[in-house]
This record gives sequence, structure tokens and C-alpha cells, in this order.
Amino acid sequence: GKRLALPNARILIHQPATSDAGRGQASDIEIQAREVLRMREWLEQTLSNHSKHDIERVSNDIERDTFLSAEEALEYGLIDQVLTSRKQGAIDAG
Repeated sequence: GKRLALPNARILIHQPATSDAGRGQASDIEIQAREVLRMREWLEQTLSNHSKHDIERVSNDIERDTFLSAEEALEYGLIDQVLTSRKQGAIDAG
């Protein structure tokens, strides 16, 4: 795979949010809430598919901001490699 991170990178996973949450008429808030729930379901499924974790674990992990080091992201399954040199990245990304 080609999902790379530098050794000092920090990766953040969190639940979706909108900038307009809680504003507008009740019908607008309801539309925003449905969209956030739809986005959350998509995010949980996508992260579960591309990581080594089931949807329940992913759901718990994105409930609050979760910061991962490059090594933790590798272990979680979010990235394929921690890039340690420019040559390594050029060779491995091939």
C-alpha cells in the first residue's frame, strides 16, 4: 500500500462534525443531524475496512479525539508504512 506517514507525524481520528451544528430552524438542524449520522456510519465502515478493527472498536475510538503516533497508526492499520528516508519512500512507493 501507499499510505505513508513520517516518523514524527500525529494522526487524528474523530467523529464528523459540521460548522453549522445547532444553528437555524429545527428542520435545518434535523437535516444536519441526519447528515452527521450518515457521515459517521460511512467513516466507521471505511475505517473498519481499512484498519484491523471492527466497527464497534472504531466507533468507540472516534467518539472523542484520538491522536495516534505514526507507529500507533501503523499498528491500528491506518497507514502501511512509517517513512524513514526519502530513498525508502521512492523505492517502496515505486
